[in-house]
Amino acid sequence: MRAAGRAARTVLEKIAALVRPGVTTRELDQAAAEFMLEQKCKSAFLGYRGFPGQVCISVNEEVVHGIGGVRRLQPGDIVSLDVGVNKSGWIGDTATTVAVGQISPGATKLLGATQEALRVGLLHAESGRRLGDLCSAIEQAVIAHGFSVVREFVGHGVGKKLHEEPQVPNFGVPGEGPKLKPGMTLAIEPMVNLGKAGVRVLSDGWTVVTQDNQLSAHFEHTVLITRGEPEILTCSGLM
Repeated sequence: MRAAGRAARTVLEKIAALVRPGVTTRELDQAAAEFMLEQKCKSAFLGYRGFPGQVCISVNEEVVHGIGGVRRLQPGDIVSLDVGVNKSGWIGDTATTVAVGQISPGATKLLGATQEALRVGLLHAESGRRLGDLCSAIEQAVIAHGFSVVREFVGHGVGKKLHEEPQVPNFGVPGEGPKLKPGMTLAIEPMVNLGKAGVRVLSDGWTVVTQDNQLSAHFEHTVLITRGEPEILTCSGLM
């Protein structure tokens, strides 16, 4: 899991470094394939339930599961990059949202709030806590900034499979849910909307967008529950 996490982190950093005005989302997806080859891993997303991309690339009002295509990034866009890799049978899963040139104050605040929500969630990924403690903490961090958490799509356990139990919503009730134990590995991934929480899926069957067409941001880390402080397996400067 550590090796898979490092590989996912490296691929994500390399893709993020290519984000600039004029680049197409397909070019980013194609580059991801090359970076995975360098890291001796393969996409955990490609072919998963029929998904056609190497990574998920979601722009502006797109929340998650965007597919690389002919769209060219424009100054002021925000683009979420979600990378899942399989390395030697283990999964690393991580995401970030990056600015394309100068972005609006609202977009800047949204990115900062979503990053903060992830930090708060990670701080609650401690042995002995209940899952609801972690999930509730994320939601409260988002609400404090006046934004909304997506409820239809959630984080998850991760290991030899991309999606394992338990589900890790970005909302919850303190004291409820399974107890966190050393050895658990979770993908914690706040998806935060600038406006209302509602989302819908486009006709491609994959791309999730906000119902009100306002911006959305997405950050994710894979974390290991230990007997002490949580170990972030996909930690990087993108945190």
